Amino acid sequence: MPTKPFHLAWFLQGSSVQAWGEAWTGHIGQTWMEPELFLNAARALERACFDYILLEDSSYVGESFGGSTDIYLKNGIAVPRQDPSVVAALMTQVTSRIGIVPTFGTYAYHPYLLSRLVATLDQVSGGRIGWNAVTGSSDFAAMNFGMPGMPEHDLRYDMADEYMEVCNGLWDSWEPGAVIADRKSGVLIDPTKVHAVNYNGKHYKTRGPLNSGPAPQGRPVIAQAGGSPRGRKFAAAHADAIVVHVKGIEAMRSYRDDVHKHMIACGRKPSDCKVLYLINPILGDTMQDAQERKKRRAAIAMQRIEERLAHFGKITNIDFGKFDLDKPLPDDVTTNGHQQNLEQYRLTAKGRSIRETMASFSAVDLSVELCGTPDAVAAQMGEVMQEVGGDGFLFSMPNLNRRTLAEIEDGLVPALQDRGLMRKAYEHKHFRDNLLAY
Repeated sequence: MPTKPFHLAWFLQGSSVQAWGEAWTGHIGQTWMEPELFLNAARALERACFDYILLEDSSYVGESFGGSTDIYLKNGIAVPRQDPSVVAALMTQVTSRIGIVPTFGTYAYHPYLLSRLVATLDQVSGGRIGWNAVTGSSDFAAMNFGMPGMPEHDLRYDMADEYMEVCNGLWDSWEPGAVIADRKSGVLIDPTKVHAVNYNGKHYKTRGPLNSGPAPQGRPVIAQAGGSPRGRKFAAAHADAIVVHVKGIEAMRSYRDDVHKHMIACGRKPSDCKVLYLINPILGDTMQDAQERKKRRAAIAMQRIEERLAHFGKITNIDFGKFDLDKPLPDDVTTNGHQQNLEQYRLTAKGRSIRETMASFSAVDLSVELCGTPDAVAAQMGEVMQEVGGDGFLFSMPNLNRRTLAEIEDGLVPALQDRGLMRKAYEHKHFRDNLLAY
C-alpha cells in the first residue's frame, strides 16, 4: 500500500436540484434557493478533512437536445444555477480549513474583474480560495455575453494562456509586506511595493495594480480539467490541481505521465501539481447491499436515456435528438465543446448504438468503478493509487444529500484513515499549503 496519504476533493454540481426527484433528496425542489444544503456539505467535508470543494458552473440554460430548453427545464438539468462566487463566499464563512474552488469562465470575466473577485474571496476566506479556470465550450453561453459563439477550441486556450499571464501580473502587483500599517508613521501601504501592470497583449489589456490589496496566498490555487492535447498543455503550465476523467488504470497513468512531461517542459516540478481522478463510489453495509445499489442505479440510468443525452449534449454541443438512438453516432460528428468527452464516448461505443452506449457511459466519466463496503472501497482506492502513482480522487456524486455525505464522512473516510490513506487533521491554514503537504 502507498506509504503516504492521498488527497480528496468533492465535485459539487452547480445545481442543487440536479437530483431533486431521487431518493433522499427531500424537499430540494422547493428549497433550492436556500444555501443550507451546500453549507452542510462544506461543514461535513471539512470534518472529513477533504482538501477542497470544486463548485461546478455553467451560465446558460441548455437547449442542445431537440433544439429546445424543454427537457432541461422540466428535469432540472443544470438549472437553476446560482452564481458560484456567492455560494463560495457563504461556504468560507462556515468553514475554517477546507479549500473552496468556484468555477469562472475566462469568456465571462475581464481578467481585472476576475483577479479582483478571486483575491477578495481569498481574503475573506483567510487564504482558502481556488479558481477552477475554464475557457467555456457552449455557443449559448457565449451569446449570453454578447458574443456570436465560442472561439475555436485551441484558440480559446491560446487566449487563456494570455489571460493567466494578466491575472498573475495583477495578483503579483502587490509585493509581500506591502501593507505595513505603521501607526507611528501613519503609513498603511508602502507605495514602493505596489506596481502597475500595464499589460497590452493580443487579446487583453489592463493597467493595474489591483485595488483590492494582496491575496493571502499570493495567488489562488488554480484547478483545471484539461483533457484534450491543448488542454493538457494549458493545465500543465498553470494548474495546481488537475481533474482527470480518463477511464482505466492505464489511461490514468498515461495521462499523469503526459501532463508531468508537459510540466517539466514548462520548468515546473510535477510534485507542485496534484492529479486527481474522478470517482463515484457505491457504498453498502455489505457487498451484496452495494451490488444491489449498483443494479438500481443502472436501472434508473436506463430509464433516463434522453435526460442523460441532453446532459451530454450540453457538454459537447451535440444535439443527440437529431439521431436515431438505436443506431451508432455518425463518424463525422465533431465538437467545438469538450473534445475528450466525445472521444471517451466513442471509445465506449465501439460501434454500438447510442442507446446501448449510454447504458454504460456517463457524461462525466469515472476513472474507476468502486463498489462495496466502506472498508472494501478504501482498499480499492489504495490499490488504484499504488498502481497509478497519482495524488488522489475527486468525488463526482450528483445525488447530493445528507445520507450521501454521512456515508462518506462517517463510513469511507474513517476506513481510509485507518489504513493511513488520508489525513486526520489539516496541517496548515492556507489551501495551497495543505495541498502541498504531501
